[in-house]
Amino acid sequence: MKIYQTGEIRNIALIGNAGSGKTTFAEDMLFEGGKITRRGAIDSKNTVSDYRLVEHEQGGSVFSSVLNTELNGVKINILDAPGAIDFIGGAVSSMSITDTAILFLNSQNGIEVGTEIHWRQADRLKKPVMIIANHLDHDKTNFDKTIDEAKEKLGKGVVLVQYPVNPGTEFNAIIDLIMMKMYKWDEKSEKVEELEIPDSEKEKAEELRNTLIEAAAENDEKLMEVFFEKETLTQDEMRKGILAGILNRGLFPVMCSSAKKNFGTKRIMEFIKNALPSPDKAATPVTVENQEIKCDSTGKKSLFVFKMSVEEHLGEVVFFKVMSGKISEGEDLINSKNSSKERVSQIFVSNGKTRENVTEINAGDIGATVKLKSTKGENTLSEKGAEYVFPKIKYPNPKYRAAIKALSESDEEKLGEYLHKMRDEDPTYILEYSTELRQLIIHSQGEHHLNTLKWHLDNIFKLQAEFIAPKIAYRETITKCSQADYRHRKQSGGSGQFGEVHMIIEPFEDGKVKPSAFKIDGKEYVVNVRDTQEFELKWGGKLVFCNCIVGGVIEASYMPAIVKGLMEKMEFGPLTGSYARDIRVSVYDGKMHSVDSNEISFKLAGAKAFSDAFKKAGPKILEPIYNLEIMVPGDRMGDVMSDLQGRRAIIQGMSSEKGFEVVKAKIPLAEITKYATALSSITGGRATFETEFSEYAPVPGDLQDKLIKAHAEEEDEE
Repeated sequence: MKIYQTGEIRNIALIGNAGSGKTTFAEDMLFEGGKITRRGAIDSKNTVSDYRLVEHEQGGSVFSSVLNTELNGVKINILDAPGAIDFIGGAVSSMSITDTAILFLNSQNGIEVGTEIHWRQADRLKKPVMIIANHLDHDKTNFDKTIDEAKEKLGKGVVLVQYPVNPGTEFNAIIDLIMMKMYKWDEKSEKVEELEIPDSEKEKAEELRNTLIEAAAENDEKLMEVFFEKETLTQDEMRKGILAGILNRGLFPVMCSSAKKNFGTKRIMEFIKNALPSPDKAATPVTVENQEIKCDSTGKKSLFVFKMSVEEHLGEVVFFKVMSGKISEGEDLINSKNSSKERVSQIFVSNGKTRENVTEINAGDIGATVKLKSTKGENTLSEKGAEYVFPKIKYPNPKYRAAIKALSESDEEKLGEYLHKMRDEDPTYILEYSTELRQLIIHSQGEHHLNTLKWHLDNIFKLQAEFIAPKIAYRETITKCSQADYRHRKQSGGSGQFGEVHMIIEPFEDGKVKPSAFKIDGKEYVVNVRDTQEFELKWGGKLVFCNCIVGGVIEASYMPAIVKGLMEKMEFGPLTGSYARDIRVSVYDGKMHSVDSNEISFKLAGAKAFSDAFKKAGPKILEPIYNLEIMVPGDRMGDVMSDLQGRRAIIQGMSSEKGFEVVKAKIPLAEITKYATALSSITGGRATFETEFSEYAPVPGDLQDKLIKAHAEEEDEE
């Protein structure tokens, strides 16, 4: 296979709502480039892109696919991203390493949910975007309405490069405003003719061309001068201005197609070749240390792993983009994450499951390799002395969580192994084993996303597992001072056990003054703090221990044992067995025995005294509270607000952003476990949300009673 130079490469990501025609269009591009001799179809389950069994069963893309084609000596690397929002990770990773995103619009539906969400991700990544209006041959297509919606929701930079002459079931002609030609599709021959623009369309075409020329000129000062002087631009000048506008995200050119008929594809590929940036003309990659790395084949060698896949007969396949330099077969590179040496023994260029071997690959190109020892997704490999580290891909926060367990205990280890393989393929799965909750919890983008993981366990890994409701990591604390004492005595022949501890516990917060006196239930307690220890708890908060013993009633050597007893109770709170936090304990009195006292005695006495004091100190259960930000269409705002009220949410603020209403709230984690499904139902899938942990706050009294009762019943069962 030909080795392409950096300037001969175009990297594009196909994005857009599910059903907008991305995979079919990719099939057309491969056919036009001679990579395949016959176009596959989604219904026939034979497209190059959707080659996995799960995609055949679901009838759509689940993972992004890496493809390539060629036009007149230029290689076009294509990342076909899934359109379903639950698989947003594939779209984000694809956009992160390509130079232009191509956003597909379904002309019969206009701007859809996935369109808006993929657009927002492209905006966040500051990614140049080109637009394709597809499905123009459908009886319900409405091109003008679709473009009006695009201009309203995507911005004034949306500018026509083409328009359809007769959208609908008879669609067979496109006017191109750069070439000033009409392209007509012949149904019998399935070929496209290039014709002169008919008289009936000339006035409209001239008017729209002038709009395009003005938009192109606005993005280049020199072109603006030429435009003012000549009142027009040549084709090459137009392409130059369009490229400048695409790169600065001031212009989003619109072209037309019927992917099903393979009409418009060849001309769009020519536009990609002539008007979209090559990797060396695109934004310069920047390392985590803000070092710009020029995309140049003569530079130091480096690559970034953006995707992994487990393939039958090949095992783990690593997909990468060459960020700088030239990578050759047999190259030894250093993984910046773990400093291990990796040998790139083979280099492949991919078209779905088909892979072609190449001997080398230049800066800006996309390739794959196998049999790397310790390299995973988002790792950087570079030659010795380069030591580049490129930023990790920022994926959307998870929106859905569930606990999972194998139906057979003997499969627990395998379950963990398989889940990590799925995590490598789709980094938007977040795995968390909670020792506190004793559950393996999966965080995902939605219920469909989670069910797809279950499908892989059932059908690929042949392991039976079930999802169960995830527990909530509650916390326990106290709201007032209390006093308790406990004497531990045990005699059973020989040496016995004896330890007596008197303590006062109180709520603690940073900056609280050292204790000196307490009044509890009408009784005064005066303490003299001799020593204070602060313990930062791994689950958050503190335990503060004050040694107030005078007169040696308890030897100092027993204090660590008392602290150990306290810590055990902090790890298993008296109310629900949850972690306790933010408590100060003052041990002020006690007794010991010259023979029977020992560490275990004081550990047990301290733990029991703490439990008794805790229950008298206004104990309170705390729950995790999250910041919630929702982007919702204005016409669904009332329904969303009503639903939030029923979820104990506290509204923090509202604003407007790009045609959406933005609601900010604080909400308990217990109320958002399945919020993704509920919000989708309420808004017809048009709203999205992000969450982030905020704080712990007290649960309402009625809920606390229920939690305590449920814990007591659970302990009785055990």
